[in-house]
Amino acid sequence: MSDLQSWLERLERLHPTEIELGLSRVASVAETLGVQKPAPRVVTVAGTNGKGSCVATMEALLLAGDHTVGAYSSPHLLQFNERIRIDGQEVSDSALVKAFEAVDAARGATSLTYFEFTTLAALWLFQRAGVEVALLEVGLGGRLDAVNLVDADVAVITSVAIDHEAWLGSDREVIGREKAGILRAGSPFVCADPEPPLSVSSAAAGLAAPACFIGRDFTVEGDRYQFGDLALALPPVSLPRPSIAAAITALKLLGSLPAGGESAIRAAIESIRLPGRCQQLTWRGRQLLLDVGHNPAAAAYLARWLDDHPVSGRTVALVAAMSDKDLQGLFRPLAGRVAHWHPAELPGNDRAASVEMLWEALQQVGVPAEVVDRHDSAVGEALTPLVDAMDDGDRLLVFGSFFTVAEVLQRVREHGDGES
Repeated sequence: MSDLQSWLERLERLHPTEIELGLSRVASVAETLGVQKPAPRVVTVAGTNGKGSCVATMEALLLAGDHTVGAYSSPHLLQFNERIRIDGQEVSDSALVKAFEAVDAARGATSLTYFEFTTLAALWLFQRAGVEVALLEVGLGGRLDAVNLVDADVAVITSVAIDHEAWLGSDREVIGREKAGILRAGSPFVCADPEPPLSVSSAAAGLAAPACFIGRDFTVEGDRYQFGDLALALPPVSLPRPSIAAAITALKLLGSLPAGGESAIRAAIESIRLPGRCQQLTWRGRQLLLDVGHNPAAAAYLARWLDDHPVSGRTVALVAAMSDKDLQGLFRPLAGRVAHWHPAELPGNDRAASVEMLWEALQQVGVPAEVVDRHDSAVGEALTPLVDAMDDGDRLLVFGSFFTVAEVLQRVREHGDGES
């Protein structure tokens, strides 16, 4: 196969299940490929929320310091290439095809999940490119995630909250223990969760991993960040500040911050463009706010962001989410901040909640029935009529899942790019 799309379709069919946690199969193939250490220095990032923001911040800071860097994150919004970047650029289709061919040849009869296969492809590409630093975002959990086959020089946990209960459990202590599986004996660890579970701190202590906890070893209060002798004012960006602070701390531990001091760090952070994370667009003359948040902790952060960024008109919500999520927990923080709700469907997505499920969850958290549309429609179909019905000063909030935001971004791209 010579085209990327054919490969991606094949990867979806290779393994009997979408997810199979465990390292034995993927580690065996990694050994055959020789990619257990894809770069001289590796930072692994786990967490319920804020992982992508942390990786993007480290990537920008490393590039500002003239380091070569590979960044691996997931999922993607519009095209698979977003998941693997080398020196800030998405890898090409042809490079991905070569990587997939290499993994396929190395795996022999070993069955790999989609994520395991693509993780190995990323490691292979980073090694081939000779990057100085590899930034690896954990896909699910930590201990048994494919990314954890690599020993990190610095491990980061951005947050520990309830999500993916079917795989990780519904207890923060249990989830924290899974995420702490990315720690390595004697290697530095950074935690950006202000109230980490005891399981996380216990894991660090048990491994003698030099630990830096937010609020204890490094701080971010308002826009002020401090870690040891490094103190600076963070620029006003939409990314969560604890994740930014964790990124700065991790790179200071690596000795890899840009040489220009505060001004260089601020400029690098200001340059970050991370789609779907409190992303503001103007489209058809109206304000759009796109956020991939899909769990209660992410919704609480989004609610605080809305409070800090009021509009003169109404906030209208276009939402679609997965049926296996805590829908009431997703809606509760936003219930009093949204004037009108439009629950929508994601056709073709078997995991997506129905409009009826979304409507019931909204009712259960006390949203009045008269401010909720009950017309069945897809996200893409609902977008333009909702925007056209808005008044000056109104804002359309699009949230609930990566799929929801991806659908809207695709529509905006097809019908004229929005202005950031």
